[in-house]
This record gives sequence, structure tokens and C-alpha cells, in this order.
Amino acid sequence: VQLQASGGGLVQAGGSLRLSCAASSSNFRVYGMGWFRQAPGEEREFVAGINWSDSRTYYADSVKGRFTISRDNAKNTVDLQMNSLKPEDTAVYYCARNRKLWLEVLGPAENDYDYWGQGTQVTVSS
Repeated sequence: VQLQASGGGLVQAGGSLRLSCAASSSNFRVYGMGWFRQAPGEEREFVAGINWSDSRTYYADSVKGRFTISRDNAKNTVDLQMNSLKPEDTAVYYCARNRKLWLEVLGPAENDYDYWGQGTQVTVSS
């Protein structure tokens, strides 16, 4: 399974970016997906998740109301729309696949995810 993240870049505070993650797996649709981020000198943290059936989404408190996760099972992609970006959103963003099939409720722990993309840099200037 390969995950390819894209869409990062440099944006001013208050701006928007849309990240996309393309999965090579043919059974993409049966797995929940997540986005994580890691800022310099910080541990990687959960940002958002979406379950396999696209019926539940999860967000870190720091991004609720600003970020939206979505998936397109026909294209094997999961996107993260980021609005009202803040300098503290600056980080490398990673997409990841949850290790369990058909999971309705996703957790934020890194150990729940088995495949990771290479990361895409998001820089928000003040």
C-alpha cells in the first residue's frame, strides 16, 4: 500500500489549502483514514479522521470548525480542506491508513494506523 500526499505549500494566515492523499490500495474503501501533522520539535499529532463508511469524521480540538476531511472511494483519495489557517498550523502533514477493516469508530493514536504517506509541508506565515 502506498499513500501519496500532496497540496502543501506556503500560505498567509487566514488563507486556505487543500491537501490530498492518493492510495494505491484496491480495497481503500474498507479502511478508515487519518491526517496527522508534526511541527518542528514537536511530536506527531492527530488532526482529522474519517471512517470507512464515510459516516463519521473526527477532528482535533485545535482544528474543529476550520478543517474538513473527506474521501472519494471511486478515486481512492482522502482530502483535508484547511481554512482560516494559523501560523500554529505550520507542520508536515501526513495521511495514514487505519490498520483495521470496517472500523466505525476511529481513534487518534498513531499505533492505530499502519501505512503512512511521505508527508507534505504546510507553512503558514503571519
